[in-house]
Amino acid sequence: MNVDDTSSELIRLALREDLGGYGDVTSAWTVAPETRSEGFLVARDHAVISGLDLAAAVLAEVDREAIFERLAADGSTVEPGAKLARLEGRARSLLAAERTLLNMLAHLCGVATQARRFSDAVAGTAAVVVDTRKTTPGLRVWEKKAVRDGGCANHRFGLFDMVLIKDNHLVAGGGVGATVRRAREAAPFSMKVEVEVADEQGMREALASGADIIMFDNVSGPELGRLVRLARDLAPAVLLEASGRVSLETVRAIAESGVDIISSSKLTAGAPPVDVGLDFDLS
Repeated sequence: MNVDDTSSELIRLALREDLGGYGDVTSAWTVAPETRSEGFLVARDHAVISGLDLAAAVLAEVDREAIFERLAADGSTVEPGAKLARLEGRARSLLAAERTLLNMLAHLCGVATQARRFSDAVAGTAAVVVDTRKTTPGLRVWEKKAVRDGGCANHRFGLFDMVLIKDNHLVAGGGVGATVRRAREAAPFSMKVEVEVADEQGMREALASGADIIMFDNVSGPELGRLVRLARDLAPAVLLEASGRVSLETVRAIAESGVDIISSSKLTAGAPPVDVGLDFDLS
């Protein structure tokens, strides 16, 4: 995956934050400048891998001559002790890049691993679990890739690529019917219009106004199943999404309601990092 301008800026910002304009004083005062080292990125946990390209870009930003050799593929599952990449170069360079690249890699592997948990939880149903816009500033494209590496899918990337009418839009826009109709008239034919509803009345108004996707927000249990069945009867082609209070413990039951899509911020904002380390080879 190519490193875009936003990612490059983020890498430089993160390195400036860690090096503070002074550099790595510990390495500068303890390691000779000519010393070269080889090290391995090692998984300490069971994990799904994602983000190696970003880690490589961090090292390259510190030292263009350093070597980053990938030993694992994004989307692969590894056990504790697995070597993910081999790094070689000036020891000072590897040490200067270490924390920044590990922070990013640990987080992205955590997102991919969390996504795999959710994907496994709904296996055998027709539902797909997708992410949300609750992402880390500057890392959205990488977090969304990590979600795919883990076996889930992406919702919209930003405010620009899809109409998603939520509760505050409905208040400001004058209710479900008026707001959806206004969006439907303005949006190009190729752009989907989705609307968040919380009850049967909102669903009926959304369908009558031409919504392409209905999001049931914070509707669960038997009521969610009832609304899904009713929506299928009224508009068989409409896509149905469930959102709100989605967790690993609840996602299977939500999927069995018959919805097409389940969106959850737990894929990104709720993903615990994977423990990844950089070990210098002492042989």
